[in-house]
Amino acid sequence: MEMIRQDILTGELPPGQKLVVADLKQRYNVGASPIREALVQLAWRKYVYFAPQKGCWVANVSAAELEDLFNTNQELSQILLRRAIEHGDETWELNILTSFHKLSRLNPAQANTDFSEWEQRHSDFHHALLAGSQSPTMLALYRQVCEQIERYRHIWVSRHRQFEQRYHDNGEHEAMMKAVLDRNTEQALAIMATHSERALEMIKGDLE
Repeated sequence: MEMIRQDILTGELPPGQKLVVADLKQRYNVGASPIREALVQLAWRKYVYFAPQKGCWVANVSAAELEDLFNTNQELSQILLRRAIEHGDETWELNILTSFHKLSRLNPAQANTDFSEWEQRHSDFHHALLAGSQSPTMLALYRQVCEQIERYRHIWVSRHRQFEQRYHDNGEHEAMMKAVLDRNTEQALAIMATHSERALEMIKGDLE
């Protein structure tokens, strides 16, 4: 399943492409049963969709869905961050510092940066901010939404492989970290909202 998921994320299997089991068997050198099982699991995670009696396709993307995902992400993030700032302990603070340090060592504005590695560190940092919320159910929902947004971000990256237009955080991650560690809830929420809105407009503009 992971190989198919990665090919969908990187655009090797683009949105709308029909997925034929026989072709996938040859592509990944595995049997039909593992392929079918993987497609079912990917359908649950909304990477692919099935049409009864017709087959299976890579899920399409749209500006409307992207906006809905970002709005949902923002609602969850705001609640979780409030709780994390209220309940987070020293271990939570240290994890934020560590994840920010790792993120800051990669500059996505440089042409030789491995964007997939940056994406992972970016995700780890945002998860670290919210991990002190003591709300595992809501955190699980947040991760599911983030995974769908990750697909859109990968599509954006694949369309800018020469990185003439590269993502830059404008210092927002550091400002967010400092506000959270200072327990300045309103400032942290405002920075997070701006950060999310800017990312949404960047990716949505490419789709439109």
